[in-house]
Amino acid sequence: MSPNDLALTLPHLLILAASALGAGALNAIAGGGSFLTFPALVWTGLPPIAANATSAVAVSPGYLGSALGFRRELAALPAARRRVEALICAVGGLAGAGLLLVTPARLFSAAVPWLLLFATVLFALGPRLLAARRARAEAAGRSSSPEAVSPLAQRLGLLAVAVYGGYFNGGLGILLMALYALTGESNLNTANALKNLNSLVLSLLSVAAFAWAGAVAWPQALVMMVAATLGGFIGARLARRLPAAWVRTGVVLTGLAMTVAFLLRG
Repeated sequence: MSPNDLALTLPHLLILAASALGAGALNAIAGGGSFLTFPALVWTGLPPIAANATSAVAVSPGYLGSALGFRRELAALPAARRRVEALICAVGGLAGAGLLLVTPARLFSAAVPWLLLFATVLFALGPRLLAARRARAEAAGRSSSPEAVSPLAQRLGLLAVAVYGGYFNGGLGILLMALYALTGESNLNTANALKNLNSLVLSLLSVAAFAWAGAVAWPQALVMMVAATLGGFIGARLARRLPAAWVRTGVVLTGLAMTVAFLLRG
């Protein structure tokens, strides 16, 4: 049965719209929106692979807005670097999406709770990774010979993260920030700019692959894209008012709850 054959009832519509609204707000504030959209799609009847593909479509508009927010930082980077990293993420995103599409449904269903747990742990460790990153940058600023990572190692790491992002989007932003921390990017805004641009490229290519394969439930996706965009607007305003620690704690607890729920679901 095609994902688009699933009837979209009013209760399901409300659940999906609410989850996407919350996901858009979370992504604008701290990330972790996929912890809401993916489970909501599964619980309203979509198979896990179709739910993952549809969730990727639902949250994709937010990446464009985030990338545009860092136009100045992106413009300051060498064009060659932007092109190379975008190409790597395009290849990795397509590879990850292709891997998802050929993964047996039963195998992916079994992997879902562990992927959610992995993404949740990454999200929980985010502040420590960023603190370690700042300490590393400060140490490098005082050192006459800061430690460097070879361009090849950085590109291979970026390719691995892109494949993961094409396969399962949860925790992608934290993985990218961790990669830039480990490979010596000392400017936080530059790392954020590259994270958003590369997430956009990766998302567009993987979404195109999912759409070509017929894995996206479009009625659900369109409703959720509108709600996620509205949620992002609301979240940008809330970000100035809510303590970041509260939001991050909520995301981590949601991720853990989703992990347990999917484990119990079998």
